[in-house]
Amino acid sequence: MSFLTIENLEKSFGANRVVKDFDLSVEKGEFISLLGPSGCGKTTVLRMVAGFETPSSGIIRIDGQEVVRLKPNQRNIGMVFQAYALFPNLTVAQNVGFGLKVKGTPKSEIDTRVAEMLDLIGLSDLGGRYPFQLSGGQQQRVALARALAPRPQVLLLDEPLSALDAKIRVSLRNEIREIQRRLGITTIFVTHDQEEALSMSDRVVVMHEGIADQVGTPFEIYNAPATRFVANFVGTLNTLEARVLDPASGRVTLGQTEIALNRPLPGPTATLGLRPEMVSLGRGTHDTALSGTITEVDFLGSVIRLRADLGGQSLAFDTFNTNRIAPPKVGDRVELGIDAGDLLVIEG
Repeated sequence: MSFLTIENLEKSFGANRVVKDFDLSVEKGEFISLLGPSGCGKTTVLRMVAGFETPSSGIIRIDGQEVVRLKPNQRNIGMVFQAYALFPNLTVAQNVGFGLKVKGTPKSEIDTRVAEMLDLIGLSDLGGRYPFQLSGGQQQRVALARALAPRPQVLLLDEPLSALDAKIRVSLRNEIREIQRRLGITTIFVTHDQEEALSMSDRVVVMHEGIADQVGTPFEIYNAPATRFVANFVGTLNTLEARVLDPASGRVTLGQTEIALNRPLPGPTATLGLRPEMVSLGRGTHDTALSGTITEVDFLGSVIRLRADLGGQSLAFDTFNTNRIAPPKVGDRVELGIDAGDLLVIEG
């Protein structure tokens, strides 16, 4: 039986249905990300699990207990907000121990637990400081320690890294994941950043217009998107229109090139998806070659992103930067290698 179960969850604000028939089963200790654009309903789902919003309908169970009718402070849930929400008049140690104090925990136990939490987040020597004396990354660590101090059953993270700069975000997301693994706490993480979701999660829920478009591992979400929205939202994707020659075998033409997809297609056309990293400059060992003309060259450091015109259709692809080989120039004719098995059938 799943540790956290959400069934047929719905939420409407007036006539606006922001969450529609949402289902999710989470195992104990699992790290789940709710990923999607602004307004897709991911934060509303999180707030309903926390008890800050009441579902219009549906069931939420934690460790077998129905919690929809329970108040937030009755659910044994820890929550970390985007804006830290630390008490400015309390020290770091007092902030971390606040939830325990509210519960009436003896002071000796609070002091011991606060020391454990500060050691866990690497701020043992800063317990006497106030929030304004900390960096943004340190404040977010304190917010995480405060949420974890009462030993919650479930940890909820609402875009906790979005206010931080890029380098700190990468460092802190690794720390959060390491702490979550060490404690084995069931975690729901809300983000609109696909890199965060893919790098941190056991499974990802891609949300679109209030529904879960796809639930799967990062590998599944990226390599086998179930819908056109998921294919376009997660990662960079080329979409190419192909003419179906043989619906039974899935033989198509892409530009002037015939490709056997070896899967049935209804036809007469199909929309195919192809990740830029699946395209090579030169055919090499690939089973299919495409011809095109370079239209863009973007230097991104270790990677060079190029774009080629395939006779009316644009194809982006990546090549590694090396100081020994100059990349093609705009206007150069190139041969590009792909494998038919890497083509995703988006529609058709």
